Amino acid sequence: MKICWVLFKKEIVESTRNYKVLWMPLVFILLGIQEPLIAYYLPDILDTLGDLPEGAVIEIPTPSSEEVLFSTINQFNTLGILIIVLGFMATIAGERKSRSAVMVLVKPVSYAAYVLSKWFAALVLVWGSYGIGMLSSWYYINLLFKGIDAGVFFQSFIIYGLWLTFILTVVVFFSSLVKTSGIAAFAGITVSVVLSFLAGSFQETLKWSPSQLANYAYTIMQTNNWTNDMTITVVLTLIIAVILISITPTMLKAKELN
Repeated sequence: MKICWVLFKKEIVESTRNYKVLWMPLVFILLGIQEPLIAYYLPDILDTLGDLPEGAVIEIPTPSSEEVLFSTINQFNTLGILIIVLGFMATIAGERKSRSAVMVLVKPVSYAAYVLSKWFAALVLVWGSYGIGMLSSWYYINLLFKGIDAGVFFQSFIIYGLWLTFILTVVVFFSSLVKTSGIAAFAGITVSVVLSFLAGSFQETLKWSPSQLANYAYTIMQTNNWTNDMTITVVLTLIIAVILISITPTMLKAKELN
C-alpha cells in the first residue's frame, strides 16, 4: 500500500508537470458552461446574425433546465470521452514503449501497485475535471433557467460519472496490452461507440449495459425516480470495471515477460 501511495503521488506530480491538471479541468469547464450559455442566448444570437426580412420573428422554445443539463452530458459523452481517451491512452503504453516502465518494475514494485496507482491517479483527475465541469453547468443553469434540485443533480452526476469511470478503465486496460498509444485510444473509442450504438438500437435487451448510464442520468432528471434497472446497471458497471482493472496487472506482466 505504501509503494502504491508513493507511485500515486508520482503520477500526480507528473500530471502537474505536463499541465494535465490544468488543461483537462479547463476543457470540462468550457464544455460545461457552453450549453447553458448557448441555450439562453441563442435567440439573441440568431436575431443579431440572422439575415431575416424586416418584421420576421423566430420563435425558439426555451429548453427546460433538465434538457440543458442533458445537453451538457451529451457534450461530455462525445468531446469529454475523447479528451479522457487522448489524455490517458499512453498512461502505460507510453512507458512501455520508452522502457521507463521496466525501470520502475525492476524495483520492489508489484505490477498491481504500478497499475492501480496509475488508474487511481487518472480517476482522481477525471472525476475532478468532470465534477468541476458539471458544477459549472449547474451554476449557469440555476442562474439563467429555472434550476435543478441538488438531489437530482447529484444522482445524475454520480450515475454518469460511472460511465466515464468505465471508459477510463477500458483505456487503461488496453494501454497495458499494447506499446502504441494510438491503438489503446482506438480501442477505447471503439468500445464507447459500439456499446452506445448497441444500447441505442437494443434498449430493452441491453437495458443493463454501462452505456445506458447516460440515458438513466436523464431519466433521473425527468422523473426524480431511481429504478431497479439503474441499480443493476450501476452494479454491473462497477463489477466489469473492477474485473478489468484487476486482470490488467496480470496482462501487463504477461506482456512484459514475453
